Amino acid sequence: MNGRPIPVIVDCDTGVDDALALLFAVRHPAIDLRAVTCVAGNTGVDGVVRNTLTVLEQAGAGDVPVARGAARPLVEEPRSARHVHGHDGMGDLGLPAPARTPVDVDAVTLLRREILASPRPVTLVPTAPLTNIALLLRTHPEVTANIERIVFMGGAVAAGNATPVAEFNVWHDPEAAAILLTAGVPITMYGLDVFTRVVVPASDVRRLRAGSEPGARLGGELLAHRGPGTEEDPAGGLGDAGALCAVVDPAGLTTRALPVEVSLAPGPARGQTVVDLRPRPGEAEIHGEAGEQPLIDVALDVDEERYVKLWLATVEG
Repeated sequence: MNGRPIPVIVDCDTGVDDALALLFAVRHPAIDLRAVTCVAGNTGVDGVVRNTLTVLEQAGAGDVPVARGAARPLVEEPRSARHVHGHDGMGDLGLPAPARTPVDVDAVTLLRREILASPRPVTLVPTAPLTNIALLLRTHPEVTANIERIVFMGGAVAAGNATPVAEFNVWHDPEAAAILLTAGVPITMYGLDVFTRVVVPASDVRRLRAGSEPGARLGGELLAHRGPGTEEDPAGGLGDAGALCAVVDPAGLTTRALPVEVSLAPGPARGQTVVDLRPRPGEAEIHGEAGEQPLIDVALDVDEERYVKLWLATVEG
């Protein structure tokens, strides 16, 4: 990194754990948060914009441009996760309306502008359905020349959460995820296999909630809503924030470069990220019945305590 902050753009569907990721991105000195773009997912896109502006305000962010993006997936109808994130997408905490406003361009325009204007290649961190990113890559493929890496929260090697095999962000817009995987830039998949494991202990959550600093206190309230703890023992998962921790501290992840494709056919496997863990080609390849898939750095293990300490030190610092 040579002591210089990493230029980062977050594409999100804020979202309780997207909010935890934004708190970290605003406050970590190694991140230069150049923009945030919003897409429908956890809640409708207008709610995502409102939530994003609120979090940036509570975190004391500088003048970070925020843009409204896609209101629905490329093919599917939108399907929210309000049962997880609350009716407003932010745990129904009753936060005040933000004074900030979004910029007057759409998300794809802002993404293109900020990527091409960055003096250093950008790290793009989608923590949401990948609709905005797919539209960007198809409309302005020239941006890939100034993208260092894409670290996306999505997919799963083992079990899914939206379906038995599909993770929510990929399941919400499988076609967009398939486009992302062929972007032609280095990609890290921060999937459910590590996502669910990074949990802030209840004692830390209670301390955050009792504090007077708005951003850290918001982080505590969001963690308490996030679970898997209870009101009496409010441990909370960092979720999407782990992907931002991985940008700053990639050594906290164990990854392998593996072929990955997205199942697009209708049926119970739609939206699955099919990760090829085999040590050698199988009969389908030998008989010419399988196409070559791009290699993705797939997160298989995570140092949970390391990322919890990193997030807490950053948000409380």
